Amino acid sequence: MSFDLAAIGRPGPEHRYDVTQGALDAYASATDDGPGGPVFAILPVWETIAPASQSVASDDVRRLVVHYEQDMLLHRPIESGMTLVSRATPVALLARPNGTSLVIETETRTEEGELVNVQYVTEFFRGVEAPETVGERAPAHPLDVDGEEPLGEVSYHVPEDQPRRYAEASGDRFAIHLDDEFARAVGLPGRIVHGLCTMALAGRAVLELVGVDDPRTVRRLAVRFSAPLFPGEALTTRVWRVDGGYGFETVNADGKPVLKDGRTELSMSASLDE
Repeated sequence: MSFDLAAIGRPGPEHRYDVTQGALDAYASATDDGPGGPVFAILPVWETIAPASQSVASDDVRRLVVHYEQDMLLHRPIESGMTLVSRATPVALLARPNGTSLVIETETRTEEGELVNVQYVTEFFRGVEAPETVGERAPAHPLDVDGEEPLGEVSYHVPEDQPRRYAEASGDRFAIHLDDEFARAVGLPGRIVHGLCTMALAGRAVLELVGVDDPRTVRRLAVRFSAPLFPGEALTTRVWRVDGGYGFETVNADGKPVLKDGRTELSMSASLDE
């Protein structure tokens, strides 16, 4: 098991992505959201993330990977007709209790060079010790509400076909989301909902609670993935007002958090219900 520290800070190749209305609509349908939802930003960078991770972590290490955090800093909405150019750079390898984190920074621009978004993807390799710490963790987004009552909560039922719909719209066909037998073989009770789909559902819940209709007003959406969500479960997102935006936590039907340290920030022009 090994990590290549020389790959930290080395950008990967550029990836071009043509945005179509069909792709926007399919992703919205898969997440029960409106077209232009913030998590669609993962699609143009999706093909860049695995090569960036593979440049640092050996194949035997990558078998132990879980998606730990996702932070999307959105400079402008993604619209049909755009051609986007993305690349990913591994920027940090961090020794942590019980494992190692790898932080990958992605950048997406228009063909003309306008910055569209920057994302931080944090992976965690369970039980693998880092040779040393290089770089810094992604920007923090802790939820510290000290027992305050939330503004409210929104609950959704997650349909049994949510993983299939999300896989078709996103291209993420990892078998733990689609095949119960495979999921059980790797220690799960059954197939699980994609973490980024859960993130999209929670982000939609925040906007619904605070009275914002247009998902294109989101300028930051960040979460820490803390437990799997299973199709057929109920999903409840609790929302607090915090400096600069809204903090949230999302729990399953048993009250177990599946997303922690959630943060949503909106454009200044968004109309909010206080």
